[in-house]
Amino acid sequence: MKELFDLSGKVALVTGATHGLGMAMAKALAKSGATLIVNGHTPAKMDKALEEYKADGIEAYGYLFDVTNEKEVDEKLSEIESKFGTIDILVNNAGMIQRTPALEMEVADFAKVVNMDLVSPFLMSKRVAKGMKEKGGGKIINICSMMSELGRNTVSGYAAAKGGLKMLTRNLATEWAKYNIQVNGIGPGYFATEQTAPIRVDGHPFNDFIINRTPAGRWGDPEDLQGTMVFLASQASNFVNGQIVYVDGGILATIGKPHGEE
Repeated sequence: MKELFDLSGKVALVTGATHGLGMAMAKALAKSGATLIVNGHTPAKMDKALEEYKADGIEAYGYLFDVTNEKEVDEKLSEIESKFGTIDILVNNAGMIQRTPALEMEVADFAKVVNMDLVSPFLMSKRVAKGMKEKGGGKIINICSMMSELGRNTVSGYAAAKGGLKMLTRNLATEWAKYNIQVNGIGPGYFATEQTAPIRVDGHPFNDFIINRTPAGRWGDPEDLQGTMVFLASQASNFVNGQIVYVDGGILATIGKPHGEE
């Protein structure tokens, strides 16, 4: 059974993996044997991230490029392929969110969010899939969101993009299954990260809402994503295609419970 989840000899590229959930998922791939390539956009963040990977016993290779720029993507991926060979596992994790009411959001800002969260996964997947096709297979994992299924105030661009990413995942799976390429997604719920630390305190309305709304009764830990990531990146999921796995503690399975209900 261990062989099913062994990623030894595989080359994995994770975009936006210099911090947070992207880093947690990238670490899981490396600890399962994959050669880890980390994409980022800021030199300082990349340097700090590589130090953290090293401190955790992981040798990660950092590449700075803009995943929304087709020319940069092609140049850097050519460089990566020249050094490491075909990318076997692509994780489209890089993303952004802008919280602005729809009536106040500029069209340019809406387009910027969609470009990062939807167009860039298409761009990256199309470029990497060429090598996967030639090699005879590969894994593409898109990081979706609960907003792939639900709406929420002030995140129209993000929700539109993540909903589109869900359908892009299914469409690419449909087109590329014949090449032995599996395209799946992970939809994280609410997680305990550095970014959410200010609101993860007793008495904060949003903290209370998440605890009450989540059947598991807690925020997710970044490590909760690691098993799903390794599963979708490994041969254990060779007949799983076009699926979105929501790692959310059960939020999407329920309408929640009234305050005070056990």
